[in-house]
Amino acid sequence: MLCHLCASTITLCILWITMAQVSGQEDKEKTTALKDLLSRIDLDELMKKDEPPFTFPKTLEEFEYAFDEDGQLRHIKTGERFVFNAREDLHRWNQKRYEALGEIITQYVYKLLEEKCKLRKEVIPVDASDGEPTSFIYMSSDALTNPSKLLILIQGSGVVRAGQWARRLIINQDLNSGTQIPFIERAMEDGYGVMVLNPNENFFEVEKPAKISPIPSPTEPSDEPAEKRERKDNKEGKKKKEFYEKYRNPQKETETERIPIRGSASSEEHVLYVWDYFVSKALAKNVFIVAHSYGGLSFVELMNQREIQVKNKVCAVALTDSSHNIWLQDTSKGTQDWMHQCCQNWVSSPEPLDTPLDSMLPDCPRFSAGLSSLTMIDSTRSHSPGKRRPRHPGVKMSVKMSWRSVCCSCRSINC
Repeated sequence: MLCHLCASTITLCILWITMAQVSGQEDKEKTTALKDLLSRIDLDELMKKDEPPFTFPKTLEEFEYAFDEDGQLRHIKTGERFVFNAREDLHRWNQKRYEALGEIITQYVYKLLEEKCKLRKEVIPVDASDGEPTSFIYMSSDALTNPSKLLILIQGSGVVRAGQWARRLIINQDLNSGTQIPFIERAMEDGYGVMVLNPNENFFEVEKPAKISPIPSPTEPSDEPAEKRERKDNKEGKKKKEFYEKYRNPQKETETERIPIRGSASSEEHVLYVWDYFVSKALAKNVFIVAHSYGGLSFVELMNQREIQVKNKVCAVALTDSSHNIWLQDTSKGTQDWMHQCCQNWVSSPEPLDTPLDSMLPDCPRFSAGLSSLTMIDSTRSHSPGKRRPRHPGVKMSVKMSWRSVCCSCRSINC
């Protein structure tokens, strides 16, 4: 009986080994067939057929879009709003087209700042040498000489440049929603000097020269062992696959080298530089700041670096969805106390506008912006008188999400 059991066990083991060998052989054959198929696919040719070239118009007119009298971007012929998916199943191409349009709109906003708002461009660094990478800010003609009031606007991070709150809103809604122009115009009407910062212009990009790798002749005999050649082929196949995946995703296909701009290599550095070379020299006795998102973090970093100066010159600060953190940024107790008195932060919330919200950190009071997603400062209420709440003797903070409320004012100033 025992002998029969042993024999059965041996037979079963032999059967398992045989099945495993057959299965392994089948898998190997499938892998070989797949490799053979992939080797016959010219990925370069496939990609050329799969996607149009990244060649896009250079002007709004060539894009066949224009801003109408309401500041909405519409197609010149159809009158329809901008359509992102101009070509189905070509997300990368659509994204590149959107970015190309965004760059045109950035220049369009610059033109509005100069021609409509009559702001002038100031190049930084102020002592830039010939050929040195530079950035710039915009300011009104009286920004440095207005003895009374100066308003400073700081946007969040990302692709937005001077004069913009959100590119997406400019394209999908209107200029009043996505740009700072309504605030600039209202501020100048009310006697403010204006300074528009440009914290995201940090680098000058130059394209790296393409690296040309020598391609061995296919007729050239190879002394490499077959096993080594197979590993090399596998590696090359992996590289092709990775390149194809990279190509299909929205990212830069050319390598660029970033040269930092002196004094503006980061948003924080930019705000500090503008303070030292412009704001600190302004004659205004009362400086007001509106900062959105990462702009709030940059302002707090300015407080860390120039605490006494800011306290002496800035009356109040209006933040919107600020991303600052007084603990992670290691702010002083004096800064925290000043922010509690002189700053307010309107944040995304489904609660009604101006509803007080619990503050997670002991810094500035938080209020509801009346929006579940706050991507800009609401200028649609720019004619609302707004309510005001005293913060401390001599200063009171407005709380309407509008020009008169987001911009803070001293009690002694009739703004």
